[in-house]
Amino acid sequence: MSIRFKVILPYLLLTLIVAITGAYVVTKLVTDSLSERLNNQLLEAGRLVSDGFVSREFQHIDNARIIIFTRGVAEALREADRITLNKLVLPTASGVGIENLFIVNLQGQEMFHLLEADGTLLNVTKPAREYPLEFIQPLLENKNPDALPTRTIEKDPDNSRWYYFTAIPFTASDELAGEEMIGAVVIGTSIDTLMPILKNTSLADVIIYAEDGQAVASSLQAQGEDAAIFLRTLSIPVATYQELAAADKLVSGENITLGERSYSLARGKLQIGDNLLGVFAVVLSSDYVVQAGATNRNLYVVIFSFAMVVVVLLGFIIARRIIDPLSSLVQTSQAIAGGDLTRRTGIQSRDEIGRLASSFDEMTVNLQQRTEELERANKILEQMDRTKVSFIHISAHELRTPLTLIQGYTYILQQMAKKDSELETISKGLMDGFYRMEEVVNSMLDVSKIDSKTLEISPADTKLSFIITKAKKPFESALKERHLKLTIDGLDKLPTIKADAELLHKVFYHVIMNAIKYTPDGGKIAVQGKTIETDSGPAEVEISVHDTGIGIAKENQDIVFEKFYQTGEVLMHSSGKTKFKGGGPGLGLAIARGIVEAHGGRIWLESPGYDEKTNPGTTVYVRLPVNGHTS
Repeated sequence: MSIRFKVILPYLLLTLIVAITGAYVVTKLVTDSLSERLNNQLLEAGRLVSDGFVSREFQHIDNARIIIFTRGVAEALREADRITLNKLVLPTASGVGIENLFIVNLQGQEMFHLLEADGTLLNVTKPAREYPLEFIQPLLENKNPDALPTRTIEKDPDNSRWYYFTAIPFTASDELAGEEMIGAVVIGTSIDTLMPILKNTSLADVIIYAEDGQAVASSLQAQGEDAAIFLRTLSIPVATYQELAAADKLVSGENITLGERSYSLARGKLQIGDNLLGVFAVVLSSDYVVQAGATNRNLYVVIFSFAMVVVVLLGFIIARRIIDPLSSLVQTSQAIAGGDLTRRTGIQSRDEIGRLASSFDEMTVNLQQRTEELERANKILEQMDRTKVSFIHISAHELRTPLTLIQGYTYILQQMAKKDSELETISKGLMDGFYRMEEVVNSMLDVSKIDSKTLEISPADTKLSFIITKAKKPFESALKERHLKLTIDGLDKLPTIKADAELLHKVFYHVIMNAIKYTPDGGKIAVQGKTIETDSGPAEVEISVHDTGIGIAKENQDIVFEKFYQTGEVLMHSSGKTKFKGGGPGLGLAIARGIVEAHGGRIWLESPGYDEKTNPGTTVYVRLPVNGHTS
């Protein structure tokens, strides 16, 4: 990407962000305002629906009282005179516009039942039927003439249509007992009759739900769909019905889609007095909210897009004024990055870019000087490293000849000292010193081969259990002397691997010796082995050597495998190689790493840290490929 676009891009992005944010915020404010109005209207519609049912109940109670106080009706009910009831009640019920009327006696027996059909009230009384509507049973059993009205939404047993019923006690005066209850009057209004009234009153569509969540009536139009099927699509789960029935207020915010129109609805429980009639919903079209939001969004997108184009043009003009010196600066930096430290910008202006170019040129001069100094220092370090490697190699070779002589004369001395115990002790000490010196020289030679990459391995079928047992053997007396417990587990189950047995012996010899040296007397060392299946290649074997020693500090765990590194203060180390914190040249782990890596494996360690009081311990892991070095 060119500098020009890098200069323009911030303006472009900033403008784009401002445009999108502005359009979103303004549109959201408008839409939120409309949505709030919609929610408020839903809540108001819900209140009006509840008020509509209450108003209808008042009308039911008035009509029931008219029936009760009609002369002769009470006497006809006492005497179970259905003919007189029909003669007295039918004209009155027709006059006040009753759709459904039940009169029952105290035993719940249906004494009189009027039902409207095609605008005409018909007597559909079934004398043998008891408790035609279940909700009146508690009212009759109570026999309280002063009982409050009860109500329900229920199907009529004769025409299976849903009605809103209100029941009140049928009371009559008795000269001896006074006011007494002799039955009940139930007045009902069809839900189909109520729906248009509720819609006109609340200015919203209304849905009524029964106890099972089934929609039993709705003022929404099915639009060619069967009414029963349409009502099933509006139904709600029983769990939702129960939650709404337990709620104390109208629950709004749900959106539904019917046909191609979107609606917002609010649901709440329909309760009058202590009677839960069911659940209802009020529904309003949400199209006007969506349309208004889209209109505002499009308008503000156009406005902010125009502003964005203007800002881009201004950014382009500004970029042209600074592009040339910046291009020169870029070309100079690329030349310097390519190694040409003699290159300079040549910019002489006094503005910010000029000061930047001047600072850049000065930095280049300093960089050139430092680079030349570093190159000289690097050559010196390389020469010193080569000298160190040569010194180690030459020293190891030069020490072999006098060591051979010492070994020979010491052997002769041992033969001569068999009858002199004091001289035998001296010769044994000389031989131990020879072996110790030989081990150091051999380690120096191994390090020299590893550094010069001349270490050769001769892979053959190798059992790690034999190698580790062999590596453990030289330390048995030291383990016994220092009361250290070394356990080996899982090695017999390891597969045979392709490796140089002699070199691996050196690896585990040094690793076990290190564990012994840095574990206090009475500690434990555990050697364990297991096979690991890898995702990208053949199986590997892993040997872990865990000790209960003093541990290694976190900051030193990456350098313990370097040559000549030793834990703690070197001057505080013991002279014995198997003593606690015993001395040594610090080559063991460096040799182990070189040999393991030459086999295509890896070696690492883990330790919580260094502490000579708590002895957190160290675990060294050696992982080797089963089939040898595959690289």
